[in-house]
Amino acid sequence: MQTEIMNTDKKKTLVIGGSIKPERYSNKAINKLLRYGHPVVSIGLREGEVNGVKIQTGLPELSGINTITLYVGPQNQPQYYDYLLNLKPERIVFNPGTENSEFEKLAESKGVETIEHCTLIMLGDDIY
Repeated sequence: MQTEIMNTDKKKTLVIGGSIKPERYSNKAINKLLRYGHPVVSIGLREGEVNGVKIQTGLPELSGINTITLYVGPQNQPQYYDYLLNLKPERIVFNPGTENSEFEKLAESKGVETIEHCTLIMLGDDIY
């Protein structure tokens, strides 16, 4: 009997700004994270589903989040600050167009690593 070994380098990721629209980068990120074997949860403005991942609305109760990857602009991030930091992620990825020095400083003050990069490129370059 073969024992399944848990791959510990897979990072449960919360995609903020999830969309069912295939042309959206958040949609592409959900699919690519799944292809690379990372567990994914997502929050968006509208409920939906992408490749089996339910896009939730509001501020659902979540746990075990390693990485948060942002696909909402800085002007829409303040409403998420406390919620996201209370999830106690190890890191937050600020994708192009989501850079926000205020949120980055706040996260870093709580011991959360912040990265200004593109999740899609990070996965492709094996630096995720």
